Amino acid sequence: MLNYCIQSLLANRNAFEHLLSGLNQEEYSWREREGKWSIIEVVCHLRDEEIEDFRARVKSVLETPEKPFVQIDPANWVSERKYADQDYKRMLTAFLSERDKSIEWLSSLTDPKWDNAYNHPKVGPVSARFLLTNWLAHDYLHLRQVIRIKYNYLHFYSGHKLDYAGEW
Repeated sequence: MLNYCIQSLLANRNAFEHLLSGLNQEEYSWREREGKWSIIEVVCHLRDEEIEDFRARVKSVLETPEKPFVQIDPANWVSERKYADQDYKRMLTAFLSERDKSIEWLSSLTDPKWDNAYNHPKVGPVSARFLLTNWLAHDYLHLRQVIRIKYNYLHFYSGHKLDYAGEW
């Protein structure tokens, strides 16, 4: 499982890099409507989640499962950390660099205790294995989100119906 997850996180890192590189400000700042995220906001979220959520929490559960998680607030980070105002290229580079660090760290683990679990007061036991698989699932959700934003951007700016391409 570890090798599968590491290889998938690496593949997703490369997919994010290819999907997100070379965008202009109009593309990465565009949002479908108020309340929807732009691509710059997704990139900032991915960076912060990489550092403060998934990598930190997997490490915490593997090393000190009895220790409570550091509190995070990803939904509010969008406005608190002014994601929309960040430098896109710098944030993309930072996310990709942090993903590289995560892959390097995961690859360095010897005999990790994937069944270690933090007993979360609201959701019960949260194992390192559970967090690792959800890290990968989080990638898939945001890959889908980025592709949806890019599809909707194309539809909006082209002025063309896109149903000839197939159903979305």
